[in-house]
Amino acid sequence: MKLVVVSAGLSVPSSTRLLGDRLAGATAERTSADVQVVELRDLAVEIAHNFTTGFPGPALGAALEAVASADGLIVVTPVFSASYSGLFKSFFDVLDPEALAGKPVLVAATGGSARHSLVLEHALRPLFAYLRAVVVPTGVYAASEDWGAEGLVERISRAAGELAGLMNGLVAGRAASSSPVSLPTQGAAEVVRGGGFEVVPFEQQLAALRPE
Repeated sequence: MKLVVVSAGLSVPSSTRLLGDRLAGATAERTSADVQVVELRDLAVEIAHNFTTGFPGPALGAALEAVASADGLIVVTPVFSASYSGLFKSFFDVLDPEALAGKPVLVAATGGSARHSLVLEHALRPLFAYLRAVVVPTGVYAASEDWGAEGLVERISRAAGELAGLMNGLVAGRAASSSPVSLPTQGAAEVVRGGGFEVVPFEQQLAALRPE
């Protein structure tokens, strides 16, 4: 299982990268996933060239492939002008529009003031909904005063748990779909378990409604 973190932080050290690392660590503990970090500041030139040439450079191509093949994604951006950064948006503009369809994504952002916390809902969540990703319910915003303060650790833990649940369910679903499937006989009480859920196959539900 692979978890990819896309960090749009520009400074070194970066609070954006720090938040991404904490979210990735909390998620990896629940999934045993391998974590890969994509630092967008290292790809800025290749992203710009991609817009003018239509082709990604080697480093950008590798990053795009990593995102497309991930089982789960954590995306973290600093807030610029009350929205995600231009570099962050540019990376997802050059990504294949189908690459995130059905993929679990945790959205997060950092900023200097708590006033920008709604960036998660009015900018990030709509972007990834448009890309048909499955965005976890809890987004994480960290203002400057949040570091070391009460509440951030709990939000990180809750969001990581939600992402881990979706990733585990996705992998379990792939394993089940790759196994031979036999349709249950009428009235059989077959239950598929995976990712913490119990699902009764649709055919079985229909069979239970038919008269004997």
